[in-house]
Amino acid sequence: MKRTLVWILCALMCFYCTTSPVWGGEKVLKMSTTTSTQASGLLDILLPEFEKDPGIRVKVIAKGTGAAIRDGMDGNVDVIFVHAKAREEAFVAEGYGTRRHAVMHNDFIIIGPTKNLAGVRRNDTATAAFKKIAAKRQPFISRGDDSGTHTKEQALWKASGLPLENESTTIAKKGKARTISFLYPAGLGSWYFSIGQGMGKTITYAEEKQAYTLADRGTYIRYKFGREGGLDLDICCEGDPGLHNPYGVIPINPKKFPHVQYDMAKTFAEWLVSPRGQYLINDYRLLGKQLFYPDAM
Repeated sequence: MKRTLVWILCALMCFYCTTSPVWGGEKVLKMSTTTSTQASGLLDILLPEFEKDPGIRVKVIAKGTGAAIRDGMDGNVDVIFVHAKAREEAFVAEGYGTRRHAVMHNDFIIIGPTKNLAGVRRNDTATAAFKKIAAKRQPFISRGDDSGTHTKEQALWKASGLPLENESTTIAKKGKARTISFLYPAGLGSWYFSIGQGMGKTITYAEEKQAYTLADRGTYIRYKFGREGGLDLDICCEGDPGLHNPYGVIPINPKKFPHVQYDMAKTFAEWLVSPRGQYLINDYRLLGKQLFYPDAM
């Protein structure tokens, strides 16, 4: 009888240790987010301030938006903070998230070499710029990683009216296979290069190849002005309404995944759209340049 009680107590302790959000007295929230929130330096400002208030530490998993959304669909995290509004709304509609909170926005820009051999003008529409790059067969680097930036890029190629090709790839994770399709213009491997990397590495590779790419403004500013070596790429096209880039935060639905730390996720989401969170987002500067604009003020 005594041995049985010992085994029961051990089992209960193991269960508590694997399900409790508290580790060594610390509450931990798991967040999957786009690389741009991290690469831009914004999380370095937001998270320490958030952690002061409710005493919750945020464990960040930075990856492309598509992969971050899949983390949420698999119940691997407690909250997602991403930028692909249509996909976020579908995520909530399908029951994976409880609510999309509009947090902030910046914009996408098309960057490229100073010589600008494609002849892209700063006030071109994004689709016109893409057409010029394709017509001149100038090198273009695509993230190719199912991120929010990659999603936007594909939408722009589609809107350009150029002939596109479609490629499907299967991603397997924890025994689950998912097929993802990508659109791209003819010329893969000759002038159009898909590298399957995050924003920072894509910008760096574009610089090495003196190529064009689509970037979020925040990460571009960080790489252009926030590093000792700077960045040998310029903004070629900006200001098109089609380049608007909104970000949302979504707590994972506890009805679908009972194990998630919903209360902490809700606390974090509501803090981001609170006056304090919105002030910090609005106030964040890099060398005097504003990177993000709050959407809940």
